[in-house]
Amino acid sequence: MLELYHHGSSVCAAKVRLVLTEKAIDWSGRYVDILAGEQFAPEYLVINPRAAVPAIVYDGAILTESTVICEYLEDRFAGPRLKPDSPLDQARMRLWTKLVDEEIHPATRPVTYVTTHRNAILARGEAAVEEHIASDPHPVWRERKRGWIRQGFDAPDVAQAIGTFARVLRGMDAALADSEWLVGDGYTLADGALTPYANRLEMLGLSAMWDDKPHFARWFDAVKARPSFRPALFDYLPEDLRERMLADGRKAWPQFARILAETNR
Repeated sequence: MLELYHHGSSVCAAKVRLVLTEKAIDWSGRYVDILAGEQFAPEYLVINPRAAVPAIVYDGAILTESTVICEYLEDRFAGPRLKPDSPLDQARMRLWTKLVDEEIHPATRPVTYVTTHRNAILARGEAAVEEHIASDPHPVWRERKRGWIRQGFDAPDVAQAIGTFARVLRGMDAALADSEWLVGDGYTLADGALTPYANRLEMLGLSAMWDDKPHFARWFDAVKARPSFRPALFDYLPEDLRERMLADGRKAWPQFARILAETNR
């Protein structure tokens, strides 16, 4: 049976769980608590030296990187087809998944940290803050985390991350004006790839970002109505974490609104 190493709050792990659910693939889970640092355990680094989730093990082979895993699952297993039929539409699908990997995902971490994670980290006290920062083995990420925790919304890369989300939402709304799904009239890996990030914004109380984007709002309602949505997005997410993220996001909305207003000038 396929084994999935994952965590409930990981957007990348959620992408893979969506595909597993959409295609009705049997799998067993190995939960890696990334909030407790379990991704840095030596035994997990054997699975993924990059200390990230998700990872899968199937037929003795290990695969990492959620976009690669999702395409592998689509090609390897039977079930509803999640790729368009034409080569052109497959290329268009990959433009969306490439956008997720190169722009949307890098923007997610700072937005999530300054909105909610920093509050929990700061509440543990000064020693715990420094311990949390030092636990990351990557020097660049350590310094970025330091900025997010110490400076919050004033950290140098936060406004850019929020602007990235605003721009992507505008692009999605425009694309969805002419089709039911992101690539034509069928649900594809492109829709699955964007779903966890739209959900992250909603979990952070930021749904006002699409008040003026009716096509995106219609798409997201359709995504949430699919049978795969709740099991993939919420079955492995602790309810107290979900509630805390939403409460923190609502408190942070004025700062988001300020940055969005400055971005749109």
